[in-house]
Amino acid sequence: MFSPSYMTLHESGELKRRAESAFAILEHCELCPHACGVNRIKGERGRCRSGVLPLVSSYNSHFGEEPPLVGEGGSGTIFFTNCTLHCLYCQNYPISQQGVGNEYTISQLAEMYYLLQRRGCENINFVTPTHFVPQILQALLEAIPNGFRLPLVYNTSGYERVEILKLLDGIIDIYLPDIKYADDSVAVKYSGAENYVQHNRAALNEMFRQVGVLQCDERGAAQRGLIVRHLVLPGGLAGSDESLRWMAEKLSHDIHLALMSQYFPAYHAPEMREIARRISPAEYRPLARLHQELGFDGWIQPI
Repeated sequence: MFSPSYMTLHESGELKRRAESAFAILEHCELCPHACGVNRIKGERGRCRSGVLPLVSSYNSHFGEEPPLVGEGGSGTIFFTNCTLHCLYCQNYPISQQGVGNEYTISQLAEMYYLLQRRGCENINFVTPTHFVPQILQALLEAIPNGFRLPLVYNTSGYERVEILKLLDGIIDIYLPDIKYADDSVAVKYSGAENYVQHNRAALNEMFRQVGVLQCDERGAAQRGLIVRHLVLPGGLAGSDESLRWMAEKLSHDIHLALMSQYFPAYHAPEMREIARRISPAEYRPLARLHQELGFDGWIQPI
């Protein structure tokens, strides 16, 4: 019988202490590597354009995630509005870049948790959660007394501060980060992310330290562990070969890696010749072979 580790922290009072510590950060926000320093409690806005209340575009049972996240009941996704990155090719740009969504109270966010649990979802999947970590933790404090017990999934671009991830140690059960780039200049040009590689690799190391390799129950539903996603970009811009080799050498050959071929030119990408096309089989297939040669578990997509 699964028992989320956050229950132990809740019973000891540590979860409340972590939630309060995270919320205090909003007075001088440094939740992500941009470290804007704005006072979100007073209504100031930084790079994520977000205030003190959570912004959510949708919440529902989702069956399009990796199989261990979907299980039998689907993944209970909560899509947060806005993002700490500004990817010029973002496929969800109305949500991440144009602010599509609604403001909710902490109590309403907590209601989403146990509504999705009642629907039979396997987990709560926080999509683009970085800029709302304090609100997520405050809502968890309210949801637990109502019987909430699902695993928590932290579904992120991978542009994270290790100091914030340490606040989540023992709270998040499944980390689902991207490894987007192997070159900082590319990360700046296409996502506006300074020092992405350093922050991303440090974050993946911390996530792996916390939860280790993926563990599933007898039904194949994920209970704990790390799943990494990598989106292959046209022209090798993502540095895919280097990122896969880094993971194999510095993390583990047992990592579950989703190697994604689904890139298409969205948002501003059609205006930029180098990314205004889908990837070709000749770009993807050698990486699929490398995925297998390096011994990763996970998923390779058709192309």
